[in-house]
Order: sequence, then structure tokens, then C-alpha cells
Amino acid sequence: MPVSAPPRALSALVGLPVLLFALITWQVVADGPLVGVDERLSGALVHPDRFSELLADLGNVQVAVPVLVVALAYVAWHGRVRGVDLWWLPPLAGALAMVLVPALVAPLKEWTDRPGTPAVPPAVGYYPSGHTATAVVAYGTATLLLVPLLRSPVVRRALVVLCAVLVLGTSYGLVRRGYHWPLDVVASWCLGVVLLAGVRLAVRRTPPGVSRSTRRSSSGTPSSSNGPS
Repeated sequence: MPVSAPPRALSALVGLPVLLFALITWQVVADGPLVGVDERLSGALVHPDRFSELLADLGNVQVAVPVLVVALAYVAWHGRVRGVDLWWLPPLAGALAMVLVPALVAPLKEWTDRPGTPAVPPAVGYYPSGHTATAVVAYGTATLLLVPLLRSPVVRRALVVLCAVLVLGTSYGLVRRGYHWPLDVVASWCLGVVLLAGVRLAVRRTPPGVSRSTRRSSSGTPSSSNGPS
């Protein structure tokens, strides 16, 4: 059944991150009180080590995007083979969400011009975190697309937990290693949630396993396998 309007829960899920992102961005640009808290928190958390660097690498394009590409290809193949209506919509929405990450993050980095932490060489353009946004959108999209195709509730929960571990691990590694301030990471969570909401809408418009032949049979039109009785 087509979705005519976003559910209230989904609308709230988009609205709250947008408001939080706007608040954080305003504080970063205006050097507000939250920035001071952010810097003190970073000072307490930063402890560069090899493990935190490896965790941060989970947000690299070379790591996260191939995972997404495999998920997109599988979902597209699965929907096409089963003859699902609008089978191409979820993979397209997922690919578009990933493309929008650099398209949104790069201008924001240039506009906010935020310097990095003392743990990195002097530079600007650290807000928001591109690695965090990449991880949220890549792993989150893969999860949103694959979960409806899984029959086992245990496997579905395991996939969601794995996604959360990858995103939180990336975020922790970036802050712990000193690659980003905590607010850089939180802002990218907000941005990622908004992009994932669009993917979620596309998934809702394409019920898994509902093919054109199934709809014809359920509506009373005989399918080729049944024949006239």
C-alpha cells in the first residue's frame, strides 16, 4: 500500500535531528558555550592509540562504501528476480543518500571552518565529521535494506546490533584518536539520521516479497500457475 505521508514517528525522527544539528552548527559558528564544553570533553577523552585509529578507519570511504555497494547490489538483484514492484527504488535511495554525504559535508566544512583538536596537525574544516556521516549512512542504509529480507528475528536483531557497533565504534575511534571533536561526531549522527529517513521511506514503499504476480493473484486475477478453474 503506498505511503501517502511520512508517519508521525518518522517525522519526529527527522525533525529532532534537524533541530539538534542547527543548534550545534550555530554554537560552532558563534563559538558558543557548547564549544567550550566540547573542547573540555575532548581533552578528557583523547588518548591516541592504534586501536582507536583502527576504529576510526571504519568510517573510511574505502571500507564503508564497498559494504554498502554489496548490499545495494544484492537488494536490487533480489527485488528484480522476484519481480517486486519498484524494486529499484530502495537501492536508488540508498545510493543517493551516500552521494549526498560529501555533497552536504564538504560545503559545511568550508563554511564552519572549525579547527581540529590538539591531537592533529593545525588545520580547519573538521565540522561535521565526514567519516562519521559515511559510517552512519553506509552501514545504516545497508541495514535498512537488508533487514526486511531476513526471515529470522534473531538475524535481524544481530544485523541491527552490528550496524550500531560499527557506527559507535567509528565515532569512538574518531574522538579517542583526536581526529574530531565530539560535537563534530554528534552533528554527523544527526545528518545521517535525516538521510536514512529518506531511505526508510523508499523501503516502506517497496514491501519485500510482494511481486506483481502475487498482487494479481490476490486481487482475483488468475495467475499462470493457477489457470482458470
